[in-house]
Amino acid sequence: MTSGPVLWAVLPAAGIGRRMGSPTPKQYLDLAGRAVIDHALDLFVADTRIQGVVVALDREDHYWPLTAYAGHSKVIRAHGGAERCHSVLNALEILGAHARPEDWVLVHDAARPCLRPGDLDRLIEILLDDPIGGLLGIPVRDTMKRAEASDRIGETVDRASLWHAFTPQMFRLGQLAAALRDALAANDLVTDDASAMERFGQAPRLVEGHADNIKITRAEDLPLARFYLQQQGRVGSSG
Repeated sequence: MTSGPVLWAVLPAAGIGRRMGSPTPKQYLDLAGRAVIDHALDLFVADTRIQGVVVALDREDHYWPLTAYAGHSKVIRAHGGAERCHSVLNALEILGAHARPEDWVLVHDAARPCLRPGDLDRLIEILLDDPIGGLLGIPVRDTMKRAEASDRIGETVDRASLWHAFTPQMFRLGQLAAALRDALAANDLVTDDASAMERFGQAPRLVEGHADNIKITRAEDLPLARFYLQQQGRVGSSG
């Protein structure tokens, strides 16, 4: 193993995607002829800087064997958990048999198929010497409202310092695992890795990416994701 900074990737993929209204989990829906998760994995499997990729899957998952990377030598399978944070921690514990605590881990949503290679490069370049790590995101551009009961506006929130949090989120293996264990011990089901690091007393760095790094959550996101992949040249116009 190289003596320099070592990078790994983790994709939590045990969710069932209730908001999609589909019996098929969103990470396995068809997107330009391939599963969404295949597009999400493409960059990480192809990137020679990344030593391996751990995919956290539901124990009853019968879709994964049909995907492009199910048998790939660079991909390691882990059992997913009830929530995203459980799945990520399970993946980190499996990764602990292959990696060092000081190695970097890039955690990416399996339902984000449109990550740009340039955004991945920028994230790694900026964070590789950072003492904490960070995540991709974009500053909020819309007017933000806080709702009260019955969907009435309670207040308008100042957007000046607000960001949309994306993935990948990049932290050191040992620090992230410790932060997630601490959160789960407190029964705090953090929804992203940066939140675990924040409650652990750290201030992750925000790295600006692009708005097309969307997460598939609703049916209307699929044609939009296809358009973005076409614009990036990753699928053909008829793909």
